[in-house]
Amino acid sequence: MKMDAKQAETIIKETQQYAKTILNSLSAHVAIIDENGMILETNRAWERFAQSNQISIRPDTLNVNYLEVCDAAQGESAEKSKEVAAGIRKVIKGEVEEFVLDYPCHSPNEKRWFYMRAARAVGSDTLRVVVSHENITALKEAESRLRQREDELKQKTLHLEEANAALRAVLRQRDEDIQEMEQTILQNLKDSVLPNVERLQDIVVRPEANQIVQLISSGLNEIASPFLRRLSNLEAVLTPREIEIASLVKAGKSTKEIASLFNLSIATVNFHRRNLRDKLGLTNSSTNLRSHLLSLEK
Repeated sequence: MKMDAKQAETIIKETQQYAKTILNSLSAHVAIIDENGMILETNRAWERFAQSNQISIRPDTLNVNYLEVCDAAQGESAEKSKEVAAGIRKVIKGEVEEFVLDYPCHSPNEKRWFYMRAARAVGSDTLRVVVSHENITALKEAESRLRQREDELKQKTLHLEEANAALRAVLRQRDEDIQEMEQTILQNLKDSVLPNVERLQDIVVRPEANQIVQLISSGLNEIASPFLRRLSNLEAVLTPREIEIASLVKAGKSTKEIASLFNLSIATVNFHRRNLRDKLGLTNSSTNLRSHLLSLEK
């Protein structure tokens, strides 16, 4: 069926009205310009923005040369406006497919940022460029808050690192103080206590008593030893008897000698030795128990 001119005109008008409806539904401020920069069409968002900002020319700015307006801009927006004009001219000449720019556009009452995009209209027989300005204030404010939080996090991280450094310094000082205290105790033992123990060894007669005196001497020498300090860290898993036997094993005492000193059976001492190996992680290991205990002293 052949379409007459009136039907064709009706379809064209409906199509144009449909396109205008879509254009007006967009939140972005949209203008369509020709190859000379003349504004041919704008949407409702563009007109409302012009009215709210008291633009002296007609709100829809139809038949106004957008490029000339950008070229003539003064004040703080002059630099960005000239950049916009140059970008649109590149799109018109076909040097670039699109030109984009985000820029501030603050009013006396609020801070605002916009994202501007200029691109050739697709499917148009004549050159048309669609210029849109989308309000991205919410995005910019979110970015600003994110940067602020990142800065706060950096400051907290810096403070935490400083606190850790201070803690490490305190721990180093504590270790140094402990070492100094151990050296002082050991020196005092050597100067004041051990000489008397040696005199006691000279006067005791029974062999059993002499062995006990030797153990006292050995124990006093080990009071400030790193071995006992490290072994004490295992107190949660070692029994007092196991700690005593560990000290004697390290001193080179045999199972028989340890059994005699504590009046225990050899089987009981061997039981404690097996427990020591298990708790010190030497199970199924060929490492000698005494060698491992001596290594704790280093």
